[in-house]
Amino acid sequence: MWISSALIPTLFLSKTAFGFSPSFHVGQQHFVFPSTTVLHSTAADPSSATASSTASSPPSSSSPGDRDILVRAARGEQVERTPVWLMRQAGRYMAAFREYSTKYPFRERSETPSMATELSLQCHRAYGMDGIIMFSDILTPLPALGIDFDVVRGKGPQIYTEIRTEEHVAKLADASQVNFDESLPFIREILGTLSQEAEKANTSLIGFVGAPFTLAAYTIEGKSSKDCLATKKMMMADEAGENKAMSQFLDKLAVMIGNYGCHQIECGAEVIQVFESWAHQLSPKGFEQFAKPAAQKAIQIMKEKYPDVPVIYFANGGSSFLELQRDMGCDMIAVDWAVDMAQARKILGPDVPISGNLDPTILFGTKEQIEQAVRDCIDKAGGPGKHLLNLGHGVMQGTPEEAVGWLVDECKRYRGGNTAEE
Repeated sequence: MWISSALIPTLFLSKTAFGFSPSFHVGQQHFVFPSTTVLHSTAADPSSATASSTASSPPSSSSPGDRDILVRAARGEQVERTPVWLMRQAGRYMAAFREYSTKYPFRERSETPSMATELSLQCHRAYGMDGIIMFSDILTPLPALGIDFDVVRGKGPQIYTEIRTEEHVAKLADASQVNFDESLPFIREILGTLSQEAEKANTSLIGFVGAPFTLAAYTIEGKSSKDCLATKKMMMADEAGENKAMSQFLDKLAVMIGNYGCHQIECGAEVIQVFESWAHQLSPKGFEQFAKPAAQKAIQIMKEKYPDVPVIYFANGGSSFLELQRDMGCDMIAVDWAVDMAQARKILGPDVPISGNLDPTILFGTKEQIEQAVRDCIDKAGGPGKHLLNLGHGVMQGTPEEAVGWLVDECKRYRGGNTAEE
């Protein structure tokens, strides 16, 4: 996955709880969140034959509650222990994954159901995380709007469709009319198979989407960018009223992404994570003016249609404006590793479910260091069962495979007390 993959209903801020209902503008449209929902918490081988052999067996430590412990935690429920999954858990740190990534182009791997299914399941078979996440890419749905892209070895994402003007945006497909079964037929097969495998493995299935600003910036820049200058110029032109292409593009992407998340849910995903992978390119003002309202609109589309399916929002590099994320409209906020978990919990408040946020480089440390970091993070988040453990970014290439196992095992074992098991 390239990411640079009903006891408590929803996480919208409510008028009764906070004295207002969040509203926002994207382009010329005005959105108001429902004031009836209350933010609430109690605390990826190419052959079909190869893929058919990927049926997972539940980890030996599996218990009946493991099937949905991640889903329950993502809704904001206090659970029996802290659940865990890792961003980029299906990745090149695994030798089994590299057997594919060194032979086949990214889009072939992510859009061939047999390969994508196998790559999604490898890490869960090895380490028993509390969720299986579809091996895919945040850019995958862009062709549905008429935006062409590829992921090139050694270069990363390359996008070939120019977006600079309102005319460019107008030429894109109508986001509300996209048929994902026609434009992305592989998604239903991948998620359908993974849903069956997740049930066999007594675990949850995670889907994901890219946030509108991140997809807009990738498209405008055409590739990864250090300064995001073309995008920021469009933001300033939009603010000045000279060229509204940015807000129009964000609005179109928000509709498409919201509907794409719904499509994933209909195909079997039980949780959706929204990746704002380029939040580090934004000032607090830029986030609040452009990225936030577009992400809120996408999230609202998902929550209005599927209120019981939890949505997690992750702004990579967004911990400097974490206070602006309390009212995203999602069920849980995932935080990056640049903020201390105790501070993140303080900023968000006790009623905002939280996920994160170990520094991915801890996985290059000793077993004892990894286990201690797990215990510290859990305790700072409020204690066992009070949050969803994850890294504060993705598993890095070169991470020792056994280190991932140590992290997962310690998270599942730890029940408080912040001491190593005797």
